[in-house]
Amino acid sequence: MTDTITALDLPAAELSAQTQKYFDVCRERLGMVPNVLQAYTFDEAKLTAFTAMYNDLMLADSGLSKLEREMIAVVVSSINKCYYCLTAHGAAVRQLSGDPELGELLVMNFRSAGLSGRQRAMLLFAEKMTEQPAKIEEADRQALRAAGFTDRDIFDIASTTGFFNMTNRVATGIDMRPNPEYSSQAR
Repeated sequence: MTDTITALDLPAAELSAQTQKYFDVCRERLGMVPNVLQAYTFDEAKLTAFTAMYNDLMLADSGLSKLEREMIAVVVSSINKCYYCLTAHGAAVRQLSGDPELGELLVMNFRSAGLSGRQRAMLLFAEKMTEQPAKIEEADRQALRAAGFTDRDIFDIASTTGFFNMTNRVATGIDMRPNPEYSSQAR
């Protein structure tokens, strides 16, 4: 595996002390700075906007567990065939679930993963929103409510799904490569 972050040659800008500190925290907690962050270092404003949205969706308080949010990331990325996100978020699913096979099951066919009714409903919604967003209707939201999700949870599911559809397209468009460390995590 190469150390290439993306197919683009965008030189890193001078980063603020705050961003350098954020990268130090990444190195301490993850053992690396994720390439998705490195890819944005050419423009600190874009990096800041990306990390703020990511941290809000994936780490802030929510009725969705961190595992559920990562499951959405994997299913959306599977549909979009985003190599970066499948590798990185598949590792997160393995780590959070304690199940080394779950990430791959979600990639191949989440319906065969033995999920709870709640998780299945959430991922069916994410799948439809990714493949046929214009066909989302009240019955789809009602199916989520019937599975136990609140309207706030539905907003979080839709926001997480939308975010990963966007990031999948950027990652694929610039040929973003995952950090090699992700492939062996939680195996």
